[in-house]
Amino acid sequence: MDTAVLRTAYDRLLDAAATPGLGDTDDGGWNADQVLAHILSVDASIAAVALGVVAGSRPAFDNRICLDAWNLDRIIAEHSGRADLIDHVRSQAAVLCDIADRLHGEAASVLVPSLLLSNDVLVLDQPIPLAGLINGLAENHVPGHTRQLLGLRAAVPVRA
Repeated sequence: MDTAVLRTAYDRLLDAAATPGLGDTDDGGWNADQVLAHILSVDASIAAVALGVVAGSRPAFDNRICLDAWNLDRIIAEHSGRADLIDHVRSQAAVLCDIADRLHGEAASVLVPSLLLSNDVLVLDQPIPLAGLINGLAENHVPGHTRQLLGLRAAVPVRA
């Protein structure tokens, strides 16, 4: 697989996450640390699925644990602050991309039973190729969370 687009998406996400003064959302949505914890959870889950496929098992991907508030709080608590979360996302994204770079033909095309929720709405409940799961990070997931982080920047009150 070619991960150039995914690596660029992560670079943009990490730049947005490092923006000083990210605030909270007006609607009670995730703050920057929760977004980064979610990214860490999703990336670890997809890396585990990819390694499982390479090992010959047929794992499934279910993102519900990646959305769970307790799990996100646990991930945040394991880090010393935003900079530590950002560093972990950077290193874990590199691992995921390195795994994906080594996926070829048969492994990339293995159908992975997938259950995806977003904002309590079912987005997907069907098998998709492993490559599609990984490419979905580059095409939708990471850019969507980059926009979410940039929106937090806009949510910060301007002081005169």
